[in-house]
Amino acid sequence: MSHRDPKVVHIVGTGTIGEPLIGLLSDLKEKLGIDEVSFHKKTPLLEDRPKINNLIDRGAKLCCDKDQKTAFEKLGYHKPTYETVEAIDRASVIIDCTPSGVGHENKQKYYEKFKHNTLGFIAQGSEFGFGKMYAKGINDAALLSGEDQFIQVVSCNTHNLGVILKTLGSDNQGNLNNLNEGRFVLMRRANDISQDKDFNPSPKAGKHSDEQFGTHHARDAYHLLKTLGYELNIFSSAIKINTQYMHSLWFNLRLNKAISKEEAVQRLIEHPLVSVTYKTSAGQIFSFGRDHGYYGRILTQTVVSLPTLSIINGGKEVVGFCFTPQDGNSLLSTISATIRFLYSDSYEKKLDLFKPYCFKEV
Repeated sequence: MSHRDPKVVHIVGTGTIGEPLIGLLSDLKEKLGIDEVSFHKKTPLLEDRPKINNLIDRGAKLCCDKDQKTAFEKLGYHKPTYETVEAIDRASVIIDCTPSGVGHENKQKYYEKFKHNTLGFIAQGSEFGFGKMYAKGINDAALLSGEDQFIQVVSCNTHNLGVILKTLGSDNQGNLNNLNEGRFVLMRRANDISQDKDFNPSPKAGKHSDEQFGTHHARDAYHLLKTLGYELNIFSSAIKINTQYMHSLWFNLRLNKAISKEEAVQRLIEHPLVSVTYKTSAGQIFSFGRDHGYYGRILTQTVVSLPTLSIINGGKEVVGFCFTPQDGNSLLSTISATIRFLYSDSYEKKLDLFKPYCFKEV
């Protein structure tokens, strides 16, 4: 069959990224030009039955491994439509949202075999090396149509680092050559509000497991921006804190040429995927997203707290705090990559649907 007509998007996994992605694409498939949304769930669990049946009610097609079909039906799930390989074979674009490492396994087991008749494959932030790194609005120019069939959408925090670096570390022409060095401290939420495991009762510092970059956040931001030809001097540290609301980020950028506070603020305001706020509390920002976002999600890459922004050292150092909008930025980049595979010449216009949730101010 031709995977250009019909246009089928298949999502593997129903977790923190997979579940909202399935729902969002199902709700907006007609406006996005998608004919069918299907998704794979590995294990039938009784507590997952309501969310899976709701996704099916919204138009998504459930698929599972052949030996699990009866188990799904016995637990009261709506009947699966496709088996695993059948769903992969039908798909125009496949989005892998499985836990760390599984995406690489699926690439070797399935995706390499179907790349001759699939437009593109997308994995999430944990799958380093899956394909070319991508973050919407940061390195779109690095994606080569017809060549980059495998894409890794970087993690939510890497989106944050990337947009801060590109917005505040660039010269007046937008070239990222004004950065001398960047230092970051990521204060990570313990887990997502949808997750029961791995909550930290007290702050837990992360190891500097990478000699050059510290944690994987700076490493990933380095490789993301390297796709545009930049090789940056950046280093990150991380600590998990006992909250489920939002990740927060402290940044310190040392510049080659001075910048004024007014110019720094103006750059942040003008970037279409940066939100600014006069709030300093993750709780208040999270609450704004819950009340005004798309199913509670802010879709920008960062929320910069303007009261924390300082310009020091004669204008050559920028310091401040910002907050990471959970999985919202990863969702937008994933949808952008998906629609780009389907409509390479008109995908930007279709993404206008999401502008109302890319808040300029929170």
